[in-house]
Amino acid sequence: MTGTTAIRRARAAEAGRVAGLIATAFESLDVSKWLVPDPHPRRATLAGNFHILVDHVLAHGHVDLLGDHAAAVWLPQEAGVELPPPPDYDARLLAACGPYTDRFRALDDAFEASHPHEPHHHLAFMAVHPDAQGQGLGTTLLRHHHRELDAAGTAAYLEASSLRAAALYEREGYHFRGEPFHLPDGPPMYPMWRDPA
Repeated sequence: MTGTTAIRRARAAEAGRVAGLIATAFESLDVSKWLVPDPHPRRATLAGNFHILVDHVLAHGHVDLLGDHAAAVWLPQEAGVELPPPPDYDARLLAACGPYTDRFRALDDAFEASHPHEPHHHLAFMAVHPDAQGQGLGTTLLRHHHRELDAAGTAAYLEASSLRAAALYEREGYHFRGEPFHLPDGPPMYPMWRDPA
């Protein structure tokens, strides 16, 4: 699949489709089950939240796509530059997440508390459709952007949702940055950092 499919940048009009892909890929994660304990609205709720965030990234960063099956969502963080929140974030979050809004806010707070201040590119989401996992699509997307980061001397940062995911990132040059942080009565998240090669 990767041999015949080129990586390309997502367009603003594709934010909803990208959000749906991420929601499908993330639906079974422990953090997703913590965010939306009821399985029935989980995927739609996640997609609504991710749509806000993908819109924001497409305004300030970029999304790499590999066919219809994989996406890497990158947000640059420059020294001393604080990005504004997504427009109308509070109202949009409530509309998307409804009774689970407080859980999504807790996740936002936990991410913000652990986020580094050094210049880097933040891998906000790496998503591969369940039907296409295990084919190297995520690795292909990572290495594609890492080449750009290495050429520019720029680091990368992410939050892995499990030790299994962290092991994949370790193979691509990431290491744990500090201790994992836990959501309230929820699963751990693992901050990871990659220095440019």
